[in-house]
Amino acid sequence: MKKEAYSCVPAYGCLNGPFFRHARDEMGIESFAVLGKARTMDLEKRRAPRYPFIASAEVRTEITGAQLAARISDISSTGCYVDTINPLAGGTSVRLKIHTETQVFEAPATVVYAHTHLGMGLKFGELPANSRMVLQTWLPA
Repeated sequence: MKKEAYSCVPAYGCLNGPFFRHARDEMGIESFAVLGKARTMDLEKRRAPRYPFIASAEVRTEITGAQLAARISDISSTGCYVDTINPLAGGTSVRLKIHTETQVFEAPATVVYAHTHLGMGLKFGELPANSRMVLQTWLPA
């Protein structure tokens, strides 16, 4: 049976592959992965594809200044996912700093959603020019 992919949507947090696939075989039988309601809603709101990206990060809350060390697991032009066992509440304004061996990215961000004991999705605010340039080097062309 030959399968043809009709759509390929970046799926957040997939460990065995970065895509949710919907396909129909030559007999017209559809196959697709089933995602939970919360995950489906995350996909519908995403405006830019995310790419696997591992880097160290520091997240500091704007109001209290509390800081946590974390790890970035994927990134896009509009946000990223932060792996942390203590995610912040949705709507929290933060200052994000991402470090690689050679570059540093800093930007304001907002927690869009949180997964208890797993991490949180951040949406970037206005990017300073130098951080925008760093981000462009990290994303595929």
